[in-house]
Amino acid sequence: MVKTLQIRLSLEEEAQEGQLKHRAAKYLGLDQKEFKLKVLRKSIDARKPKIVFNYKLAAFVGEDLPALDYNFDYKDVTKAKPVHIIGFGPAGMWAALRCLELGFKPVVYERGKDVRERRRDLKAINQEHIVNEDSNYCFGEGGAGTYSDGKLYTRSLKRGDVKRIFQSLVHHGATEEILIDAHPHIGTNKLPKIVKNIRETIIRQGGEVHFNVKLTDLIIDGKNLRSIVLNNSEEIQTERVLLATGHSARDVFYLLDKKKIALQAKSFAMGVRVEHPQHIIDSIQYHCGENRNELLPAAAYSLVHQVKGRGVYSFCMCPGGFIVPAATAPGEVVVNGMSPSKRNNLFANSGIVVEIDVERDIRKYEQFGNLKGLEFQKDLERLAFTSGGRSQKAPSQRLTDFVEGRISANLNPTSYQPGLESAPLHSLLPKLIGSRLRKGFEEFGKKMKGYYTSEANIVGVESRTSSPVTIPRNEKLEHPDIAGLFPCGEGGGYAGGIVSAAMDGERCAEAAVLGL
Repeated sequence: MVKTLQIRLSLEEEAQEGQLKHRAAKYLGLDQKEFKLKVLRKSIDARKPKIVFNYKLAAFVGEDLPALDYNFDYKDVTKAKPVHIIGFGPAGMWAALRCLELGFKPVVYERGKDVRERRRDLKAINQEHIVNEDSNYCFGEGGAGTYSDGKLYTRSLKRGDVKRIFQSLVHHGATEEILIDAHPHIGTNKLPKIVKNIRETIIRQGGEVHFNVKLTDLIIDGKNLRSIVLNNSEEIQTERVLLATGHSARDVFYLLDKKKIALQAKSFAMGVRVEHPQHIIDSIQYHCGENRNELLPAAAYSLVHQVKGRGVYSFCMCPGGFIVPAATAPGEVVVNGMSPSKRNNLFANSGIVVEIDVERDIRKYEQFGNLKGLEFQKDLERLAFTSGGRSQKAPSQRLTDFVEGRISANLNPTSYQPGLESAPLHSLLPKLIGSRLRKGFEEFGKKMKGYYTSEANIVGVESRTSSPVTIPRNEKLEHPDIAGLFPCGEGGGYAGGIVSAAMDGERCAEAAVLGL
């Protein structure tokens, strides 16, 4: 017999070994030897000074715990029909894994390098300010998700089976904690190994993964995709292509636009990163001093406020993390955030961004048609490059100076390796972004006492929250004009993170091979 129960433990009880089993036995009216316990869900409620750990449990009375079995039916596809996949980020990876289950051969082309070789280019951008356009924090094995916090939260529950994605991650090396945590994450230090394991599964089963190979053309015959051109030289005949190139593959958007393949401008968000000492966020969220209890993880937050008809909100909040340079071309500065698995860095950072309505907010970019959001994005990144000193140093300001319109005489310590340059972001950012950010920060300071402080820096610019372009598709997940072309993931405008992109990749693989 299996019974489900909910138990709440105080911080003091959480520290006591065996307390969970003791409480469960009392709840069930049984001796502890009469049942076995499995944690289904765990979360922390820190809304009040008395912090509580919430557990959802399954008690197996008189029977053993079920065996953990996350085996997937990956078939040998060495001689199977191929499906060509462009991009090896989350959408491309899970599309390839789904092809293995369905008995089709995934042939993946990734413009960047494998995770091991990619590290050298990340070192170069951090230390030497050299940007490799095909191997960076956005491009390479695993896509932008490989070197990220590995947050696994998604609201896109209707797009696929979230549990399958989590179990697949565990199957490839993630800890089982992601199956029970209310806000699961893996950590940038552990993701590369998991990504490598996924690649090895694909190759072991007969699939192919090719690095340093970029899509440079699509050959269209009427309304049918005939072939793809790689690295401006090799032409590959194909019946179906999954386009999983990510939200930063601007050359792909330009290629489709040049060939008059339909695109749509899409609203998105841009702003800055704000970085606090982690102890400040801990003290606000956990009602403690500078030193939080060792049982508590680095505190996170989620903030939103409406300013002049646009949402100002936190995005990709990274507790115990660091800010990284996410540029994909020389002459631009882009920042993003990530955290290691232990979230034990001294700083907390988060994107604070403003909604951009492409139909109303950037009318002076109308000349660029459906690429107007992309061009606006590029201009802001060039501005950050110039104001940061024409390197990968990022323009920055103390939070209070930004809101009050003062240039910062000096800046706080930072996790951002290339370094910061004091700049008047309050006047440099477009008014539709800057004025809303300033009001938003004031309001956030009211919601979280201590958040609005001169000990925080804002760092520019956070511009790659999502794709500014949608590649349309019909009910069969196929481009309405080009048979055989399946846009998917963040690059197509259909996902917003690792899990949603993975689920969309699976759906597109099913559509491509089963004709859904």
